[in-house]
Formats: sequence, structure tokens, C-alpha cells
Amino acid sequence: MITLDDIEDMTCLTREEISALAEHEHLPELNASLMGDYIMHLRKGPQTVQQMICEDIRDALHRDDLPHARDLYRVLHHFLETHPEAARGAS
Repeated sequence: MITLDDIEDMTCLTREEISALAEHEHLPELNASLMGDYIMHLRKGPQTVQQMICEDIRDALHRDDLPHARDLYRVLHHFLETHPEAARGAS
């Protein structure tokens, strides 16, 4: 039987990145992992994921949830290190 861990391991995203997408889209992590992998293979997909994580950071800051914003910032930082094509201005 395939588990959520197996599916997440097949994507190009980390579990933390998948969790951020799940939060952003209000989806279960299984659906978010499939959606995230699909988006990452689209033209400008990495930029879309980067934008979603940034929106989550803004939402956390507006809620005054600084610890969560910091966690999401770490996720964003790692995402940009592993997917430099997601940076704004990248072609």
C-alpha cells in the first residue's frame, strides 16, 4: 500500500513545502503534494509555489503569528536554495 510518505517522497518538494501549500490551498497534505508536484512542472510553476509561501508568511504576520511566519520563512529560504528558478526576476 502506498502511504502519504511515499507520495511525498516522489515529489520534488519537501514535507514542509507541501504543508505550506496545504495551508495555502486549505487541502489535505496528500492533495497538496500532488498539486504541488503538478505546479512545479508547469512553466513558472516554481514562482507560483514561491508566491504561495510568501502569501502564507504575510497571512501569519497579519495574524501576529510570528513563530509561524518564521517557520514559513525558513521553508521559503530552503525552497529558494533548492529551486533558484523560483526567485523573482529569474527567467
